[in-house]
Amino acid sequence: MAELTELTTAVATGQRAATLRLTQELLAAGHTPSSLVERALVPGMAIVGEQFKRNEIFVPEMLIAARAMKEALKILEPLLIAAGIKPKYTVIIGTVQGDLHDIGKNLISMMWRGAGFAVVDLGTNVSAERYLAAALEHQARLIGLSALLTTTMPAMKETVRVLKAAGVPHLRVVVGGAPITQQFADEIGADGYAADAGSAVELAHRLLAPAA
Repeated sequence: MAELTELTTAVATGQRAATLRLTQELLAAGHTPSSLVERALVPGMAIVGEQFKRNEIFVPEMLIAARAMKEALKILEPLLIAAGIKPKYTVIIGTVQGDLHDIGKNLISMMWRGAGFAVVDLGTNVSAERYLAAALEHQARLIGLSALLTTTMPAMKETVRVLKAAGVPHLRVVVGGAPITQQFADEIGADGYAADAGSAVELAHRLLAPAA
């Protein structure tokens, strides 16, 4: 009989076929969809995040693991929705206005989904107003802003200003991207900075946990 730890390992090592098979076997054995997410998929992606932070794996391996995780979610998400089970938190992510780069954003989006968050991905070239509208529409608790170009750092600063000025209760704003630093995040009033996808997951948990 398949074990939850086997599914965790399959996800962490990016074995898409094994992930799909084990998900089906575990469901057939009586495990609930939520238990597979919480006790297998989330730990699997947590392993990936830690390995990435330690430079034991790199972006290609992270993407492979995230795609394996998505195979399981294709099966589990409809079952969770049918059972009325929703993620505890909704988060928004996008690349700021003027910037069309999305590799880093996509990676964090997948990592956040793997960590059990409901993710609304706004894509690239996102205005401050679109971020705010999405946060209100989806009652989001966290917004992630990405930028790769130094020329779009002012747009990130303006987006943080608009979001903070809106005074939405419990909404946190985090930033990241190649030219972004902790110092810049502090200067523009962001609630947090993540240097990589693994750190972005930890940051999201840390910012949201106190209000849980």
